[in-house]
Amino acid sequence: MGLAKRATVYFEPEIHRALRLKAIEAERSVSDLVNDAIRRSLNEDADDLKAFSDRAKEPTLPFEQVLKDLRKRGKL
Repeated sequence: MGLAKRATVYFEPEIHRALRLKAIEAERSVSDLVNDAIRRSLNEDADDLKAFSDRAKEPTLPFEQVLKDLRKRGKL
């Protein structure tokens, strides 16, 4: 963690307690758990943005048409 940056983060008491307990159980530091959670969240955001970008040129359908099609296929 030589390149790690220090930050002050305030947790609600219940969240802090849960983090400390999880860190003990997992034999990891609270910092490791928080870093992993943030990394996963940022990766999910990046995946979502890529999916939006990939689908940006797809044609759009009016909501009423989608409902009509779902009813016709017995899905609604």
